[in-house]
Amino acid sequence: MKKKKTKKQKTNKKLEEMSCGSADGYPQKLQIEEFFKCPIWYADQPKFVDSLNKASEKYIEESKKSLKPSIDERNKKLGDKGDMGHVFHSTTLLGDPNFKQLQDYIGATAHNLLGEMGFDLSQYQVFTTEMWVQEFAKKGGGHHTLHTHWNGHISGFYFLKADESTSMPLFEDPRPGNIMNLLPEKDRTKVTYASSQINYKVTPGRMIFFPSYLPHQYSVDMGYSPFRFIHWNCQAIPKGVLNVV
Repeated sequence: MKKKKTKKQKTNKKLEEMSCGSADGYPQKLQIEEFFKCPIWYADQPKFVDSLNKASEKYIEESKKSLKPSIDERNKKLGDKGDMGHVFHSTTLLGDPNFKQLQDYIGATAHNLLGEMGFDLSQYQVFTTEMWVQEFAKKGGGHHTLHTHWNGHISGFYFLKADESTSMPLFEDPRPGNIMNLLPEKDRTKVTYASSQINYKVTPGRMIFFPSYLPHQYSVDMGYSPFRFIHWNCQAIPKGVLNVV
């Protein structure tokens, strides 16, 4: 006597017929082309570290002094946690002669990178529009939430104090459509087309450039070692706006 198939068995068979299996019957090699890439550039330039750490001290101290009242008020109200969770952010470094060499290097490099990406800059001039230094709290907890930089074209970091125990920059996939439909990754330790986040472990002297639209953040720093870096934004401005021929 034949065994009657259950409803579940019928459903599974139907799903197998409808689903996309492997293409074993079609062995021809497919050609691949990669479009809409998002670059990240990095290099090690340790020659600036000592001088810029020294030049940064007054800015970090000013930021600590400015935030001290609010930190003291919090600790008095909720319990003493020192500076935990804070990021000490400087005022602008633009115009400070101690940072001019770095500023010039950044501007020239940003111009070259935009050209390398394929942009026509013949009617544009690239400026470093923002540059500041910041240091994460000695007691830990410093971090940046995910963000981009508006009205800019190339952004970047230059690390002054960092090691294997400190925070690190994390870059996220800038394609909203892909994020909406992500599938689980086979192996998150490998960088593949399925990856949605890339991180960089950094040391003093590491310099990173990236398009300003690229979402980025900083992991929570545990406060084991000092973590300090310079951040900048560059913008290509039409020469017509600048009244430059």
